[in-house]
Amino acid sequence: MNTASAPTTDETSPSARETLKALGAYVRPHRWAVALGLLCALVGAAGGLLQPLATKALVDRLAAGETIAGILIALTALVLVGTAVEAFGAYVLERTAESVVLAARRTLVGRLLRLRIAEFERIPPGDLMSRVTSDTTLLRAVSTQAVVSAATGAVSFVAAIVMMAYLDVVLLGVTLGVVVLVGGAVVLVMPKIAQATERAQEAVGEISVALERSLGAFRTVKASGAEERETAQVEAAARRAWRHGVKSAKWESVAGSADELAVQLAFLAVLAVGGARVASGDIPVSTLIAFLLYLFYLIEPVSTLVEAGSSYQEGAAALSRIAQVERLATEPVDRRTGALPGQKAAMPGPASVRFEDVSFHYRAGLPNVHTGVSFEVPGTGMTAFVGPSGAGKSTVFALIERFYEATGGRVLVDGKDVRDWSLPQLRSVIGYVEQDAPVLAGTLRENLVFAAPGATDDDIHDVLARTKLDTLVDRLPHGLDTPVGHRGSKLSGGERQRIAIARALLRKPRLLLLDEATSQLDAVNELALRDVVTEVARETTVLVVAHRLSTVTGADRIVVMDAGRVRSVGTHEELVVQDRLYAQLAATQLLAPTR
Repeated sequence: MNTASAPTTDETSPSARETLKALGAYVRPHRWAVALGLLCALVGAAGGLLQPLATKALVDRLAAGETIAGILIALTALVLVGTAVEAFGAYVLERTAESVVLAARRTLVGRLLRLRIAEFERIPPGDLMSRVTSDTTLLRAVSTQAVVSAATGAVSFVAAIVMMAYLDVVLLGVTLGVVVLVGGAVVLVMPKIAQATERAQEAVGEISVALERSLGAFRTVKASGAEERETAQVEAAARRAWRHGVKSAKWESVAGSADELAVQLAFLAVLAVGGARVASGDIPVSTLIAFLLYLFYLIEPVSTLVEAGSSYQEGAAALSRIAQVERLATEPVDRRTGALPGQKAAMPGPASVRFEDVSFHYRAGLPNVHTGVSFEVPGTGMTAFVGPSGAGKSTVFALIERFYEATGGRVLVDGKDVRDWSLPQLRSVIGYVEQDAPVLAGTLRENLVFAAPGATDDDIHDVLARTKLDTLVDRLPHGLDTPVGHRGSKLSGGERQRIAIARALLRKPRLLLLDEATSQLDAVNELALRDVVTEVARETTVLVVAHRLSTVTGADRIVVMDAGRVRSVGTHEELVVQDRLYAQLAATQLLAPTR
């Protein structure tokens, strides 16, 4: 049985310095809130530090027969104030942690949506989604609690040590000897927590990948009777996540129990040595009691330091995966123009397109998809691209949209290299309908205005009529505000294609790219939309990848492609005579004309 492929980004994990730098970048905008939380935590810790001394004074007063009411009132007030301050500080830190997670998710989502197509296609979407959801959640603890806990624990530990030294240096030496001995073992455990956590998070990403694969082809899974097999793949990834999660929990429990063991052993050692010193008269019994209270007080700062270390290791694993995404290549953002999506370029009218000796391959070492491709579309009219599968027809559109960059030659729109356009301006003049005509979850209206958020109701109704979608709207229960389901599951394939075409037309593009945009339409709707495209072509440059002869014969020019090259350019009548491949395609592969 095949298992879900492990998601990879081909990136090495960042160093500890890089991890700390990344953590600092997330925390820096909230530094004052973190500082307030730290201050509150230190105030609470100070209250705890004063209690053993107050207890010593209380015991000494009892031994001297003096009143203890004032000390009891002071201790009570100290506890109440310390608890209230700590509670407020905890709220501040939790709120700040949520803000850090929000900022991380906002940054990641913005980056994911700007990824280059090549990077996006290299990594399963499910794994990318897990980094936005699961991995960022781990930042909650490390970004604030771990930072503050480490600082508070360290200050409290040092302060307690100072107070213990003030009480008795010999007993302090006994305590530190035991704590250092056990603490060394904890240090060795910490990297194992990070390793197990990172592998667990990778397995969670595999779960998302497997689920996204199955749910994305839900009907195919059912029709193939593959429910059990797909369930087994998700379960295998879930078991890997469980196994590494349990391993992480095991090391965390070892680290967590080690601090209690250190204090318990130190207590026994101090009790033995301290008892002997009290018996010999070296120290009073009140000093031993206060020292033992400080010893038990050490449990909290030591536990805090251990927990902070564990949280840091978990957070470092998450930061490692997040950092890998942040290092993926994104599309350039041209800040010089200040262009926004939806803005039109200054040049009016239909756009011209020219390919000059263009070559392209997806990655180094792979064969060329385009080799020396050259053609020119002067503007207006319809140009059809035909050829066998794999000839590079759809890649022409991808290079115009700059989904990929040509590896040789030039692609020009309006006589200007597409690399010299800002991406928002370039894409704002283009309407693009993909092969599978994706429809997004949401309402029909949201899908129609997706590429033209400023479209008016009149614009929408005009496009609905032109694409024969008005009858669909009339029979929907809520009209334009009817949800269309996940990926348009409540619509037929032909309806989805018409919606995609309507969406592109609402953009009022200067250049319209139709990649087999009518392949799922019946003859009646195909004929109607062909008339719409013909009408649009009078004022807009239309490029079509087509397999229907009815579409091709109506084109102003036809570009015949084969094996990544342009064989010939001409009209249908010219090419039937001049190009043997085109004549063969017209006679066999292309569908008969619609009558």
